[in-house]
Amino acid sequence: MGIHELVVDTDFAAAHLLREYEGKCEALHGHNWKVQVRLRSNELDKLGMVMDFKDVKRLLAAVLSELDHHYINEDVPYFAETNPTTENLSVYVFRKIREQLPDRVSVAEVTIWESDHCGASYRED
Repeated sequence: MGIHELVVDTDFAAAHLLREYEGKCEALHGHNWKVQVRLRSNELDKLGMVMDFKDVKRLLAAVLSELDHHYINEDVPYFAETNPTTENLSVYVFRKIREQLPDRVSVAEVTIWESDHCGASYRED
């Protein structure tokens, strides 16, 4: 049996700084992050979908609203001690989305780009 995947891309803007980093990123700065979420399922719903795109977009918007236009280090409790690197942001979004999915759907991967040329992905195999 095959596996179906669907992909949703979006973005958010926020500020952060990297603790204990030596370089420009130790200072407060912002990014316009791009986010890609890939969901998968072995079975489709009664309409023939992994999930309705509008429902995925709604879930993703709710998760990203916790980050969008915030100072991540101070405004998001998860990052009070966890360094808000792009890698850790992808873990955060992955786990938050996973909490809200139907049992038959899983998160295949979350990729977040901090610029047009640099990004990080997280998946659990």
